[in-house]
Amino acid sequence: MDWNHVEQDLPRATPPRPLPHPLTFRLPVGSIDCHLHLFGDPVRYPLAADRTYDPAPVGLNEALEMHHALGASHGVLIQPSVYGYDNRLLCDSLHSCRERGLDYRGVAVVTPDISDAELERLSELGVCGVRLNLIFAGGLRWRDVVLLADRLARFKWHLECLIDVSTFRDMEARLGSLPVPVVIDHMGHLAATRGPECPGFAALCRLLKQGRTWVKLSAPYRLTTRGRLPYSDVTALVRALVAANPERVVWGSDWPHPYIGVEMPEEDTLAELMQRWLPEREMREKIFRDNPRKLYGYKAFVKSKADAAH
Repeated sequence: MDWNHVEQDLPRATPPRPLPHPLTFRLPVGSIDCHLHLFGDPVRYPLAADRTYDPAPVGLNEALEMHHALGASHGVLIQPSVYGYDNRLLCDSLHSCRERGLDYRGVAVVTPDISDAELERLSELGVCGVRLNLIFAGGLRWRDVVLLADRLARFKWHLECLIDVSTFRDMEARLGSLPVPVVIDHMGHLAATRGPECPGFAALCRLLKQGRTWVKLSAPYRLTTRGRLPYSDVTALVRALVAANPERVVWGSDWPHPYIGVEMPEEDTLAELMQRWLPEREMREKIFRDNPRKLYGYKAFVKSKADAAH
């Protein structure tokens, strides 16, 4: 992999909006943000030469401020495509979280020939999964996943897939044959106009019903054709996924929303979409809090009397 921080003629991602004051929405107590990215100083953390875009540097402090404001207790840091196999920023950020007494988890991108010692080191830092990204350049391919799968299972890691389910061939057979749990990013990353009847999306729903596949209600702006909140054309997809298996659905912010090509959303308004999509409080608590605790191995949440009163 060739790394550099030289200026290139690439699209430049817009930074996230500042948090509004006051917030219009807070997450249920104990919530976990299952999908966010960090971008550091490109001199210290060089970008991959084959990247698709140039990110706006937004780091751990800003992410923790966002989580504190929204009410998230934990988060899962996802290795972005612009760093390829270089997990240094991810590892440094997880180490910093531990020093601050914060239990954050990570999803890395690793080479097929990674050593067991390195897998052990990453596990100790809080890494619990590997990302397959077939949407943006840089990272693993399917043949690499097949080679890695048994080793990931030994470490009790999962496979996270950023794929377009409308074009990923033989999805049920390929994903269903893996010895590890599978997590699908961004509701399957298909155009919302395809609708729940899309064969690939229907296959995703069947995988959810089988109970070993999970899906993230995240990044609706990557699916919509509307361009602005409330992304109403995504609603039918959300409801179909939840109906398929509400025990295997989690939520992620996709903060800082890198390279989205639409108007930058506000954090609380984006989270508030879940209240429109899921009007039942118990279902929101399940998806924001209880399901991700099972997926990422956190202790079950125990409500205090004050929490129960709300």
